[in-house]
Amino acid sequence: MEKVPLAAVARDQAARAVTAGGGHAAGTVYGSRGTALRQTVIGMRQGARLAEHENPGEATVQVLRGRVRMIAGTESCEAGAGDLLVVPDARHSLEALEDSAVLLTVVRAP
Repeated sequence: MEKVPLAAVARDQAARAVTAGGGHAAGTVYGSRGTALRQTVIGMRQGARLAEHENPGEATVQVLRGRVRMIAGTESCEAGAGDLLVVPDARHSLEALEDSAVLLTVVRAP
């Protein structure tokens, strides 16, 4: 059994994002090459954006701190700490409306 202190990881990644190129920093907290499930904490400074990209499989984004906006086509959804976004099966992007950290959970398609 393993325990991951998500609040501490989120705080650390959010702090790293402030000085990181592109305004975001990430670290995998569960999963590796060869596993279907992967969970990654992504810190983003206010205004940073993860450029539009494809969904690699079933995915959710849980906001651990701050506020973000997910955009897919003409639709967008804002979420704050404690909210869970289901990532659409379409090209999408994620923007930090304030300094934020999210937990990205992905089950990669076989």
